[in-house]
Formats: sequence, structure tokens, C-alpha cells
Amino acid sequence: MKVPAGMHKKVWQVRPSSDKARSLADELNVSPILAQVLLNRQLHKADIARSFLSPKLTDLIEPECLPGVTEATGYIREAIERGEKISIYGDYDVDGISSVAILWHLLKMLGANVDYYIPHRVDEGYGLNLESVHQLADGGTNLLITVDCGITAVDEVRLAKELGLDVIVTDHHQLGPTLPDAMVIVHPLLEADYPNPASSGAMVAFKLAWGIANATKKGATIAPELRQYLLNATTLAGMGTIADVVDLRGENRVLVGYSLKALENSNLVGIRQLIRTAELGTSEVDSYAVAFRLAPMLNAAGRMGHARLAVELLTTENEIRAIQIAQYLKDQNRQRQKCQQDIFKAAKQRILQAGLNHPDRKTIVLSDDNWHAGVIGIVASKIIDAFYRPTILVSTPNGLGQGSGRSIPGFNLHGALQACAEHLVGFGGHEMAAGLKVRTDKIPDFAEAFEAYAHANLANEQLKSFLDIDAEAAIGDFNECVMKELTWLEPFGQGNPKPVFAARGVKLIAPPRRVGSRNDHLQISISDAGGAVRCIGFGMGQLEKKLLDADTFHVAFEPQYNTYNGQTNLQFVLSDIQFE
Repeated sequence: MKVPAGMHKKVWQVRPSSDKARSLADELNVSPILAQVLLNRQLHKADIARSFLSPKLTDLIEPECLPGVTEATGYIREAIERGEKISIYGDYDVDGISSVAILWHLLKMLGANVDYYIPHRVDEGYGLNLESVHQLADGGTNLLITVDCGITAVDEVRLAKELGLDVIVTDHHQLGPTLPDAMVIVHPLLEADYPNPASSGAMVAFKLAWGIANATKKGATIAPELRQYLLNATTLAGMGTIADVVDLRGENRVLVGYSLKALENSNLVGIRQLIRTAELGTSEVDSYAVAFRLAPMLNAAGRMGHARLAVELLTTENEIRAIQIAQYLKDQNRQRQKCQQDIFKAAKQRILQAGLNHPDRKTIVLSDDNWHAGVIGIVASKIIDAFYRPTILVSTPNGLGQGSGRSIPGFNLHGALQACAEHLVGFGGHEMAAGLKVRTDKIPDFAEAFEAYAHANLANEQLKSFLDIDAEAAIGDFNECVMKELTWLEPFGQGNPKPVFAARGVKLIAPPRRVGSRNDHLQISISDAGGAVRCIGFGMGQLEKKLLDADTFHVAFEPQYNTYNGQTNLQFVLSDIQFE
């Protein structure tokens, strides 16, 4: 779902042209446009830029460097040797699902007695809970390993130990004031100088699996079947890393870049069927396809039902079962999209009616008995796209609200919830995204405290929506050579977004056309002194008349190739249109 353009005006931040771009371009034998983009990403030296453009798997940080991996490996190997039952407890999103699958596959290969547990998003909420700990203990679990959760589960880990379970916590979320008393904690933030503090939960799980495999070495190398599995597991870790929107530079870029190439030859049945059901060719699976085609299907299981089914897809070896699950997830995702659209429409109407978009307001907090708890996080993101304020939506069907929040750059959402904790039953998450539980009768008090915190910690200037533009360029600059070079910047994501460019003073060369099932998108053809190109502006249909009245205007865009009816042509995907 695209939010209509123009609901809040974007401030263009055009990166200044650097006089170093020409010399870097000469050193790398690339275009000045690519050189400017590299400089914008703080890649000033040719050797560092080359490594960025050609990441190698050997650049991954050795697993034993990650705090806790060596100790956890020892405990897990002992549990396998003793035949103890190991339960992997993961979160219900793609990062958690893929983390569970990574460890489960490896432990199965080593002959472990291993199972997994995924909490129900609506019934149980995020992370470890006391009831599930009792259930696992009653089911004979000896060793409990958390993935992508557990770092704030102080009471739950204490209960697990009282019930006789050994606990290993692996996580990547923000550390709380008190750490759980687990046997060992595997977490990138435990050491201030760990080189990749922005690891996803799946990266942490992958490093632990790699560390366990290393510990089985006989001689200098890992057994061939384990080595091949680890290469395949990069596909799982890469999907989790993309879906969790962590910084895609450094080690994360290395992992994701390799994982996208490995997807083409993956022998994991579930991944192959997921790609086919999404109607993607293996060569079409890039970071965008993972983030907006594959990840939503996997997430749909946890949002609309139970995420255990998604883990089954990623762990099954049965082709028929994988086809059935993948098709079910596709259907669930369609339902999720419809539910999301309905909630967004209702929330937007309430925001406008209540004046929550008034310039004096700095936050949006809404609750409703009928909102699906599995979808409100996505809707919160859409509300930020439309109104650009930290947003929390709460589903309140049973007196205890389950909320999901999203933030804007410069406002630490986790810190805000911590400051308002007296009104909450619990919370957890990151600076930009978090979940919470709150009693229904406490929501007004929480909303007031949240707004007050934002007034004290969020400057008016930060409520402006900025559009970062890599460079101003002419239409004719985007020739075949430059377009090929720009693909070297993949994979795109947090910290390495798709480059956005601006062309000023362009003109229409044909009347604009409104397209799409609701006529809400805009198709235009433009020209400048250097060339002409067709553009698509999603959600920009309402600008049709304004364009007809303008002699010239300015466009911000992402250049791409578009293939239609067997023909491939350059196209600009518009990020914004501005007028004099």
C-alpha cells in the first residue's frame, strides 16, 4: 500500500557535489555519478570503495569474536552428547523465524534432540513468557536457547532455572538495566568494541551455528556437509537481516550480498517454494524482493495466525508440504494486506478528526478493540509516511492492550517507552521500532506521558520529513554504463539506500496519465536539455492538474530499467515532485 504523496511536504537535502568525485572515479575507473554516491556513503578511499563494491564472504567476522559464542558452543555440544532435549525459542517475525531454522538445521545434522517454540503474536506477545517456560519444562526440555529475544526476560529466565532448565540467551535487541541470569548470553552489544553492533538476530544465530560447526573440526577444516549447510544458511540469515532493517554496511552487507547469490542454488526446499509461490525467478531475488515480496509472506503467518507454520516451511524436506505452506502463506498475506488497508483508512480518519496532525502535536497514539495486533506495526509505519510523527497503535480486545510503535530519525522510541514505563505492563525493541503491553485504562495516561516526553526530547526541526538526494543530474546522464554501475551498490537497505537523484527544470512532453486500479498513480514523460524519460509516481495521481499548469518542475527519482511486453527501457520511479 502506497501512502498518497504530498500529505506532508518533504525537504530536499541534496548532497553537495564533491571535488573528490572525479579523482575517485578515475581511480576506480567508474563514472563520477557512482563516485559521488560512494562518497555520500563515507567511502572516501579507493581500496575501501572496492571492498564495498565487491564484498567477499571471507570478510565475515569469525564467530568466536562474537561475545558468548565460545561458551555457548561448549554447553550446546555437551547437551548433544548427553542426549538432552534442546528447545529453540524464537520470535515470530522473519528475523526470529530464520534464526530458529538456522540453529535447528545445524543441531539436527549433529544428531541433537531438538525442537522449537514460537509464541503466538496475539495470545502470548513478544519474547519469553512465563506460561511457555512452564510448558517447555513440562515437555522435558533440558536446554532452552532463545534466538532474537530473551535479553530483557529476567523473570522468565529465573523461572526456567528454578524449573531445572539450562538457558542460553542469543539476542541483538537493546540491553535492559538488568541482564537475565542465563548460563551464557550471546549478544553483539556485550562488548563495546565488537565490530558489528548492528547484527540481526539471524546473524547472531548464524554465528553461533558457525561456531558450533567450527568446534566439530577434525583437523583444519569443517566437515564438507556442515560447510555446505553453512553456505546455504546464509540465505536464511540474509533474509532475517534484510527483514529486520539493520544497517546494510560492513559485515551485514557481506552476508546479505552472498545470501542473495546463494538463493539461486539453495537446496532448502522451503526457500525454493517460497520464491516460486511469490512468482519470482531466482535471478529476480534482490534485497527489494526479499523485503517486499518474500518477507511479508513469511511474516503473514505470525501476523494473521501462528508463525510456527513459517518455521516448518523453512525446515521441511517434504516438497509437497512446502508447496502447501507457501501457498497458504501467500493467501494469508493477501488477507493481511486487506486488513492493513482497512486499519490505515480508519486510523487516518481518526487522526484528522482529532487533530492529531496539528503542528503542536508531536506524537500519535491510537487504540481500538477491533484492530488486528499482528498488523498494527505495519500501519504505524504507514502513518509515519503520511504524518511524520512517532506513532503507536494499540489493539485492545481484552482489557490488556498490545501495541506496536514506529519512530522517526532522532527520536529513540525504546528510550521514550522506558521513560513512560510506569504506565506500561511491559515493552521492548529498538530505537526505531518497539512493542508494548498496556492496560486499556492506562492508555490515556500513557499517551499524555509519551507526548510530554516527545515535547521535551523532539525538536520541531526533527518533525520535518527530509528526502536525501545523492546528486543533481541530467536525464541523459543515466546511460547504460551508469545504470550497470549503480547495480554494484546492491544490496540496498538501511545505511545503504537506493540512490535518489534530482533533475531540475524538467518539462512534460505528453499529458500526464492517472493509472492503477484506483487511478491514484501517475505516469508522466519528461525532458530536459539532455534527454527524455518516462516516469511513474506511485500515489501521486492528485498532482495531475498541478503538473498541467506548470511550465517546469523538479523531480526526485530512482532510475531503473522497466521491462514490459518484452521491451526494456529506462524509467524513473519518482520519490517526489516539487514546483517553483
